[in-house]
Amino acid sequence: MLVLGAVVILGGGYFWYSKTHQTSKAIQYKTVAAEKSSLTTSISGSGNVLVDQLATVDPTITGTVSNLKVKVGDNVKMGDVLFSIINNELSVSNSKSIASLQQAQNSVASAELQVKQAKADHSAAKKVSSTTSDQKKILDAKIDIAENGLVATRKSYTATLADYNNQLTTSAKRTVKAPIDGTVSAVNVKNGDDLSRLSSSSSNSAPIIIGDLTTLKAQVSVNEVDIPNVSLGQKVMMTFGAVDGLTVAGKVEKMDALGTITQGVVNYSVTIGFDTIDGRIRSGMSVSAKIITQVKQDVITVSNSALKTQGNKTYVEVLKTGAQAPEQRTIEIGISNSSETEIVSGISVGDNVVTQIIDPAAKATPTTTRNSGGMGMLGGRG
Repeated sequence: MLVLGAVVILGGGYFWYSKTHQTSKAIQYKTVAAEKSSLTTSISGSGNVLVDQLATVDPTITGTVSNLKVKVGDNVKMGDVLFSIINNELSVSNSKSIASLQQAQNSVASAELQVKQAKADHSAAKKVSSTTSDQKKILDAKIDIAENGLVATRKSYTATLADYNNQLTTSAKRTVKAPIDGTVSAVNVKNGDDLSRLSSSSSNSAPIIIGDLTTLKAQVSVNEVDIPNVSLGQKVMMTFGAVDGLTVAGKVEKMDALGTITQGVVNYSVTIGFDTIDGRIRSGMSVSAKIITQVKQDVITVSNSALKTQGNKTYVEVLKTGAQAPEQRTIEIGISNSSETEIVSGISVGDNVVTQIIDPAAKATPTTTRNSGGMGMLGGRG
């Protein structure tokens, strides 16, 4: 009986030992072979699509809108008539200016005749021997007076002509024309509207807005930390919240020198030109941009999940073929993005780099990995 008890105890002890120690043999290592590829870093920005060449048609004269010829979406050429303005006061002023100009022309003609007559009288008096010196002086004075009168009437005519031309210009404004080639993007008036009652406090409320859709741009905000890495000509990839699956390439065309502060955060406006304009893109659409800051070809890269730190050193674990446990390799890193990092030295192409350790016996504690510190959100293998 004692022997049987001892056997049971020994058997139970072996079972407990095997159960508690078998998990140590179950550690698994997930690896990825290091290989050469391309690595891209980028900076993210968000904003909206805008029209670079936009014209607001807001007449400087008042009156009633008439003969409206356009609607939203119409294509117009510079000089096309958009609508007319009925203003009877301008008609009256125009008629008055025509009458004044005619009167000024008559006055000049009359003054010219007076000069001719005065000179003719002076010449005739010279041929008469009985003409006294006093009479000659009077005739000379008449010539001077006539010539001075002609000078005055000519000046008056010049002023009247200028007023007439101004009236014509103002009168011509009653026919409102397109100032640029483009597409009508807003019509805020209708026939019968009184222009004097329309608010012009905002360009968005102008009677008509025309935009040249061939000048669509994307304007995005970039954080002050990232803006030093942005430069003119950099390639940009853009996506649009309103158009699923659409990606359009472009390049940086302009950067604001002064930033704007919002809730203590400084951002800079960056303008991006499109390489091609998709017909689905509209002014005002939200856009997300990835400004490509650097591309390296044919470099060794590993997943950021493989990077670990110890003190001021960065290392990875490499599992050699047939080995039971990986070995540490101190590495020198280059550029990185949110998913991958360039390895300058420390590993070779083909090394099996550990990206995850699965140990069922270990407590659920987070693995200490290196923060990639990448500048952007775009990475890729080429």
